[in-house]
Amino acid sequence: MNYDFKEIEAKWQKYWAENQTFKAENNSDKEKFYVLDMFPYPSGAGLHVGHPLGYIASDIYARYKRHQGYNVLHPMGYDSFGLPAEQYAIQTGQHPAITTKTNINRYREQLDKIGFSFDWSREVRTSNPDYYKWTQWIFIQLFNSWYNNNTNKAEDISTLVTLFKKEGNATVNAVSDDDISVFTADEWNAFDTKKQQEILLQYRLTYLAETEVNWCPALGTVLANDEIINGVSERGGHPVIRKKMTQWSMRISAYAQRLLDDLNTIDWPQPLKDSQTNWIGRSQGASVTFNVKNHKEQIDVFTTRPDTIFGVSFMTLAPEHELVATITTPEQKAEVDAYIQATAKRSERERMADVKTISGAFTGAYAEHPFTKKLIPIWIGDYVLAGYGTGAVMAVPCGDQRDYDFAKHFNIPIPNVFEGVDISEEAHADKDKTIITNSDFLNGLPYKKAMKLAIYELEKIGHGKGKINYRLRDAVFSRQRYWGEPFPVYYVDGMPQMIDAKHLPITLPEVEKYLPTETGEPPLGNANVWAWCTKENKVVDNSKINNETIFPLELNTMPGWAGSSFYFNRYMDPNNADAIFSDNAINYWQDVDLYIGGSEHATGHLLYARFWQKFLFDKGVVPKNEFAKKLINQGMITGTSAFVYRVLLGFSGGKDFGKTEIGENLDKVYLSSALINELQQIYSENNLDQAFEIPMRRDGFLNDTIDLKIESKGLNLFRDSLFQKTSLNTKEITFGLKSILPIHADVSFVNASDELNIEAFKNWREEYKDAIFIGENGEVIDGDNDKYIVGREVEKMSKSKYNVVSPDSICEEYGADSLRLYEMFLGPLEQSKPWNTAGITGTHSFLKKLWRLYLDDNGAKFTDAAPTKDNLKTLHKTIKKVAEDIENFSFNTSVSTFMICVNELSSQKCTSKEILEALAILVSPYAPHIAEELWQQLGHNTSIATAPFPKFDASHLVESSKEYPVSFNGKMRFKLELPLDLSKDEIEATVMAHEKTIAQLQGREPKKIIIVPGKIINIVG
Repeated sequence: MNYDFKEIEAKWQKYWAENQTFKAENNSDKEKFYVLDMFPYPSGAGLHVGHPLGYIASDIYARYKRHQGYNVLHPMGYDSFGLPAEQYAIQTGQHPAITTKTNINRYREQLDKIGFSFDWSREVRTSNPDYYKWTQWIFIQLFNSWYNNNTNKAEDISTLVTLFKKEGNATVNAVSDDDISVFTADEWNAFDTKKQQEILLQYRLTYLAETEVNWCPALGTVLANDEIINGVSERGGHPVIRKKMTQWSMRISAYAQRLLDDLNTIDWPQPLKDSQTNWIGRSQGASVTFNVKNHKEQIDVFTTRPDTIFGVSFMTLAPEHELVATITTPEQKAEVDAYIQATAKRSERERMADVKTISGAFTGAYAEHPFTKKLIPIWIGDYVLAGYGTGAVMAVPCGDQRDYDFAKHFNIPIPNVFEGVDISEEAHADKDKTIITNSDFLNGLPYKKAMKLAIYELEKIGHGKGKINYRLRDAVFSRQRYWGEPFPVYYVDGMPQMIDAKHLPITLPEVEKYLPTETGEPPLGNANVWAWCTKENKVVDNSKINNETIFPLELNTMPGWAGSSFYFNRYMDPNNADAIFSDNAINYWQDVDLYIGGSEHATGHLLYARFWQKFLFDKGVVPKNEFAKKLINQGMITGTSAFVYRVLLGFSGGKDFGKTEIGENLDKVYLSSALINELQQIYSENNLDQAFEIPMRRDGFLNDTIDLKIESKGLNLFRDSLFQKTSLNTKEITFGLKSILPIHADVSFVNASDELNIEAFKNWREEYKDAIFIGENGEVIDGDNDKYIVGREVEKMSKSKYNVVSPDSICEEYGADSLRLYEMFLGPLEQSKPWNTAGITGTHSFLKKLWRLYLDDNGAKFTDAAPTKDNLKTLHKTIKKVAEDIENFSFNTSVSTFMICVNELSSQKCTSKEILEALAILVSPYAPHIAEELWQQLGHNTSIATAPFPKFDASHLVESSKEYPVSFNGKMRFKLELPLDLSKDEIEATVMAHEKTIAQLQGREPKKIIIVPGKIINIVG
């Protein structure tokens, strides 16, 4: 009976689906265990072999927990709103829902083929109205809440209104906007409704405000920081600028300290915790207020070093700071405006990372020092960000390197306030061993005492106070897109109103096009039916808006992170139409026990999800303050990219330099990787600079030294073909490594020997059809006279790099169980590792060997025979190791253990059903299809999925005997197995009576018998 993996895997995948083998129950006497993967965005490219890595690991753990008797929740769904589907809709006119559904079907097909134990009855899709109904519901709860610092939690907005009615806002201790005017209870009660709503917006946990955002004109939308790479959009590579827009924001800053503190309560990777800690950026210092000369305005700054306040020699505002336009003098206006325009093209992330570029502009305005009243010039510089702190810094160049570099660049004075410290070359950053000088009342004080006194004196003169600051800023929550969750918001007299939750969901309207409107409104502005009727409580035609009962709806949509910030809770009761989940479901499942996903989500999804969880906890919706007890970041499976090397010839004069055997297709030449390597060696041997250019002499030949080197390396092509004499007698031409463009080639065109299928490459794209390939011998490849060898490089597996390997082809050729084992065998889960398809043959061979342990051509090999001592020893050391590996997420070493076990049992000719049943269960989490089939062959008529995990018995690993080497005069002659409990005399008697000892001695009496029990036997003759 052969191992037909295709038939076996199809059989058991069908069985699991029909029998809902992995369906979890919300009512169970079993202990719960919740295993979760970060759900995928369903792209059109489908899954590659890198995607399932984390899914396989979580599936192994989920299956293991079922074997241990847990009620396991292991769901899967799709983060199905997003910019890629919208961009595809813009290009093709096809509704994003259609492409999303097609992509999801493709993902589901691939996931099923790999044999995951997902409970598909709980599938969620963030773009389904029955799901985003609850995203909208959470938004309403946030809108109707404020953060009470006294209770340190979110509370209903009605409690704030009650305070206003009774006391005004003077004593309210809330997280709110900074510029709120104080009012009394009488004043509040006298305000009209609109004024009251405007005030409440300054306290709500989600609010409308004019905010600096990353605006991408080409995509027509706001982008989050993690959607921008090197100043351009991740999607499409379009320029991104900073722009002020009225946006919905989430007051995540209210939870900054709790987000920090509670990192100590969860078992998450320390690097991820460090990322969140740094992103939140807690710092302690002081808020300092500076008056602006000849203006009524004041500038507030936050500083962690109030002890250095006498070292301030200038101020720097963010170019976007609201006071810049007010205080800039007419003489400086043109320079300042030009600088602001240039800065708008750089992302915040780029500005933060770029410490080398020094730029700025003087506003012409001056601030007054709070103590000395000395005038301080006010500059703008892009190293200051509007969204961090107050968007202004008091620059102390002697104590901050960026201030120091700025001052040096613009010749601004650098006063020294540190005793005995040389600042001629750089700023002084060591605050702990610093004594303050040149600072009036702070002279002679160390850092900590000077800091406290400076804050005290600032508070005394009304120019500052002690403060804790966070780098974490409120999250912009609006997107100018179509394919996202609609806000449950309509506007009356310009003020946002929430649609009653009982009328949710507010579903996306149909639009003719997915681009912004001609007047610049978001795509929802193209909808004809997008107004809210308060009388009928439904969406109606825009033309009926009358400011009495029919009002405009919000045109923005929510960002992608909205739906992913609570999906883990919705999985607990995903089909509940009446509530986000039932009390029974949330109280049973509580939280995620194991969460697996990428570290790239540290300061995006994982931070936002923790924020929403804490808010829902405050509101009594969920029982846990954190949503996931343990998190593991899986590493990346990288691909081995293939490169061809195209020649880019540069002409200083731009003239053609003649016909060659290559003709006029000089820009279609591709050099073999071997030639590139030889060129690199030439440059290295000749100590050429990094420009890597070879100048032509005016007679058309290369530099003599390099020419000889090229000739000696067999690279005559360059001299005899590309660089033959031409009429270019007054010009020079350069060629070198900088003139070679590596181009990704699809790995499917390359064989195991790295040889390129040239015809396939030429037919791949129009621009490659006339490609000319130069082989290793330096000649044009024509027919079979040479091979074109590609270059190889390990990179992230990506469709854009054409190094993607599909799991479909692997499952087709080797089977899903082979794929699962191989991905685990590649290395530790948390580490990145390169994919090599050839390596999968090892795990496939192992599975065939495992199969032959149970079955051969004649059928079953197993019997009811009692296991031998060796059988039991092999099994129980395997049980121990596999259980430890799974608990420690060391899945790669489990695969090695299985291989050793099968080899040993095969050598032992094991046929014991007792041993083989236990082995099938051990293998089941890793290779479930073959395990199910073997389990059935062993005579079971139920799935192996819930069979009890074998119990480890340490007694089978205790050695009861010892195989002694028996030596004569130091030379080992034979081995003898003896019980370990024999005494020295008993060992001697047994050895001396043995026939081989008698044969060795041939009647002689030994001079000495050396016996160390458990170790050696040596007879000296």
